[in-house]
Amino acid sequence: MIEARPTVEAPDDDPYLWLEEIEGPRALAWVEAETDRTLAKFGTAQFAADRDTLTAIWDRPDNIPYIVRRGAFVQNFWKDAQHPRGLWRRTTLESYRSDAPSWETILDVDALAAAEGEDWIWSGASTLPPSHDRAIVRLSRGGSDAVVLREFDIERKAFVADGFVLSEAKGGASWLDRDTLLLASAWGGDTTTSGYAQTVRLWKRGTDPATAPVLFEVPVESVAAGASVDRTHAPPRLWFYDSTGFFDVKFWLDKVPLDLPTDVQFSVHGDWMAVKRRSAWTVGGRTHPGDTLLGLRLEAFLAGSRDFAVLFEPGERRALQGFSWVAGRLVLSILDNLQPVFEIAAPSESGWTKTSLTGLPTIGVVGVGALDVEPSESNGDLLASVQDPLTPPSLMLLAEGQGPTVLKRAPAAFSTEGLVVTRHDAISVDGERIPYVQTGPAKETGDAPVHLSGYGGFAISTMPYYQSGIGKIWLERGGTSVTANIRGGGEFGTHWHEAGRFAGKRLSHDDFAAVAADLVRRGVTRPGRIAAEGGSNGGILISNMLTRYPERFGALFCTIPLIDMRRYTKLLAGASWIAEYGDPDKPEEWAWLKTYSAYHQAVPGQKYPPILIATTRRDDRVHPGHARKMAAKLQAMGYDDAWLYEPAAGGHGYGKDNKERAAFSALGYAFLRDRIGWR
Repeated sequence: MIEARPTVEAPDDDPYLWLEEIEGPRALAWVEAETDRTLAKFGTAQFAADRDTLTAIWDRPDNIPYIVRRGAFVQNFWKDAQHPRGLWRRTTLESYRSDAPSWETILDVDALAAAEGEDWIWSGASTLPPSHDRAIVRLSRGGSDAVVLREFDIERKAFVADGFVLSEAKGGASWLDRDTLLLASAWGGDTTTSGYAQTVRLWKRGTDPATAPVLFEVPVESVAAGASVDRTHAPPRLWFYDSTGFFDVKFWLDKVPLDLPTDVQFSVHGDWMAVKRRSAWTVGGRTHPGDTLLGLRLEAFLAGSRDFAVLFEPGERRALQGFSWVAGRLVLSILDNLQPVFEIAAPSESGWTKTSLTGLPTIGVVGVGALDVEPSESNGDLLASVQDPLTPPSLMLLAEGQGPTVLKRAPAAFSTEGLVVTRHDAISVDGERIPYVQTGPAKETGDAPVHLSGYGGFAISTMPYYQSGIGKIWLERGGTSVTANIRGGGEFGTHWHEAGRFAGKRLSHDDFAAVAADLVRRGVTRPGRIAAEGGSNGGILISNMLTRYPERFGALFCTIPLIDMRRYTKLLAGASWIAEYGDPDKPEEWAWLKTYSAYHQAVPGQKYPPILIATTRRDDRVHPGHARKMAAKLQAMGYDDAWLYEPAAGGHGYGKDNKERAAFSALGYAFLRDRIGWR
C-alpha cells in the first residue's frame, strides 16, 4: 500500500510525527538505519578520498587566520588537523603582519572537551572593555545554537572560580561593568514562542540569575529581547530591543521608546544616528523610498527634529547591503548591479560629507568591516576581504589615511586552468531578469556537469565566493558551478526580497528553475546533468524543485532544510520565521504556504529526480524532523532514490569540525556526481 499522507487536502493527517522526536528510540533507530544505507551506497573509496582532500584543504596551516582587535591584541579562532575543535589565540597586529606570527593560546577547546568529557564546540566570547582581560565564553554541545556561558580570565588562561556561569540555553550576555552582566537568555523559562530570550536581566556577580532583576521584557509572541551597552557615549548608554518579528524591531534608549517605525535598521555612534527603513517613509515633510539611509544627531531626534540628511538613495539595481560605524564615520556597503561599492559618510556640525572608499577591486566579492570588536575603541582601521570564484581570498588592512595593505593571502585550493567566470540573466515566469554567475570551462559542450546553488530568502545576498570544496571536487575535474541570485534575497534591496517573500516564495523557486532552463537554452548542459544544492531556506527551494520542476534536474542535495510548512512554526525556532513565510494557522496564509510545502505536495507516480536530504541531530534551529519526514514519505510512496543522511553533531551547519564538514560535503558531491552519471 502506498502511503501518501500528509496531503494538501488533509494537511494534518501526518503518520510521521514520531520522527519529530529528536532522540526518540524509534526515530533514532530509523535515522541510523537510513544513514547507514546512504553511506553504504555512496560512501565509496572516492568519497573517502574526497573527504580527506577537503579536510586537508580546510586544515592547511597557511589558510588566512581572520582577526578582530580587542585592546592591545588581535584575536583569532583557529582550527586545523591537530586542533579540530579549535584554539582561541592572540597576537599583536605587528606580529600578525609577519609571515610567521607569534600566537599565544588563550583556550584550547580540544583539551577542554577532553578534560571535561563534553562535546564542546566554540561559539564565541564577549570580552570586557577596555581591558579585555575577562570574557564570557559561549560553549555549544555538538554545534547547537544553545550555549553554556562561563566567565574566563584571559590573563590567567583559566575559567574564573565562582565566576559567572549559566547552563545551556539560547542567548548570551554582555558586560555592563566588571561585576555586572546584561543577561538576555532563554534560560530558566524566560522564553518567547520562538525559543529566544524574553527578558533582559541585570545579573550581579555572586547572585542567582533566577533572582536577577528584570530590566526589560517583551511579549511572548515577539521573537526575542535584547540589549547592548553603547560606550561610544559618555556616560555609556543602555539600548534595549524588542524584535517583534524577523524584520521588525522596537528600540528603547534606557527606558525611553524611540519614535521610529518597526521596519528599520538603526545604529548610533556617539551623538549621531543612522536609520534605514524597508518601506517608504514620509518624515520631516519629505517622502523617502524604502532602503534610503538617513542621518541625524541623536539629541536633535529625541528633541523632536526630523530634519534628516540623506546618506544613500537606492536604485532599481543599486542597494545598500549594510552600514556600520567606525571611529565616528559610517561605512556604507553597496551593491551596484551586483558590483561592490563602498562609501564613507562623516557627520559634523556643518553637515555630512561623503567620500568613496578607494583602492579596492570593484569586481568579485568584497567585504569591509571594522578591525576593532568594540566600536568605542576604533581608530578607524578597516579590514577588507577580496575574492572571486577563481581567486582565493586576500585580507587587507585599510589604516586611517593609508591605502589598502595586503595582510594575508589564502593559498589556491584548486587548479583554475581553462576556467572562466561569466555572468548571465535568465528570464523568469513573469519576465523578470534573474542574474546568475557561471564558473567553468570556456567552451560549452551541451553536456556539462553543473552544480547549481541558490538561497532566495531573508534578504540575504548570495554572492559568487571562492569555494574551495566546489573548486576542488567539481571545477577542477571539468565541471561547472552556477550561483543564482533569485528573488527573496537582498541583492537589489527590499523590493527584491519582498518579491520572494510570503506567497512570493513560490516565485523565487520559479526563478531558480528558470536559471536551470537557461543553462540548457544556452547550450551549457542538459537537464539530467544539472545537480542542485540548497540549505536551510534553500532546503525549501530544493524540495520544490523536486515536486514542481522535476524534469529540469538530474539530482538534488537538500541540506538542513525546512520542508513541512504546515508544522514549521511549532518546531524549534520556526515561529521566528513567520515574517518570511506566513502563518500556517491562518487559512488565508496556509493558502499560499501549501503551494510550496513540498512535504504535502509530493505525490506518488511522478518522475522525481534522485534526492539526498541531509540534516544534523544537533540542529536546534531548523528541526531535523523536516528532513526525516520528507525522506520517509518519499520512500513510503515508492521512491527508492530518496536518501537521508543525519550525523549526530553539527548544529545548523555541515559539521562541528573540518573533517565532519568535509564528510558532509563530499558525500553530497558523491551522490550528485553518481546520480547525474558523471564518473
